[in-house]
Amino acid sequence: TRYGHYEFLVMSFGLTNALAAFIDLMNCIFHEYLDKFVIVFIDDILVYSKTKEEHGEHFHIVLGTLRQNKLYAKFSKCEFWLGQVAFLGHIVLVDGITMDPAKVKAITKWTRPKTVTEIRSFLGLAGYYRRFMEGFSRLALPLTKLMRKGEKFVWDEEREKSFE
Repeated sequence: TRYGHYEFLVMSFGLTNALAAFIDLMNCIFHEYLDKFVIVFIDDILVYSKTKEEHGEHFHIVLGTLRQNKLYAKFSKCEFWLGQVAFLGHIVLVDGITMDPAKVKAITKWTRPKTVTEIRSFLGLAGYYRRFMEGFSRLALPLTKLMRKGEKFVWDEEREKSFE
């Protein structure tokens, strides 16, 4: 009829809360599987398993859940049965998680900060990987002190060592 029900087939651009609504939807439909064998970050779905048999079952559940909720994955953007995957700045392997080598390079090639804003940016990126650096807080302390209100920006040997 001319007064029929209309609905979007894809998420509409420009809606203020579209991203929040989509994230909420993904978390709701995968709620019972989250952190058991599924991790969802916006529109990235990571399925992980201990065995190949389990993995097949998990894929079936995830794809079925998407279908039930009228959501579909674009096949050309999907990757299946990977031994390792880059996900949120990490490399997820069968036997653990490591830092993405590109991020390691970005940190090690960072030019010496000259302002508090640059220190904040550097510590933000480096701090994201703190779990891979033993004693990160202690190592970063000289740089962190430079961000205190009223602290003079003096780059000395201690701060250079902290930065390196």
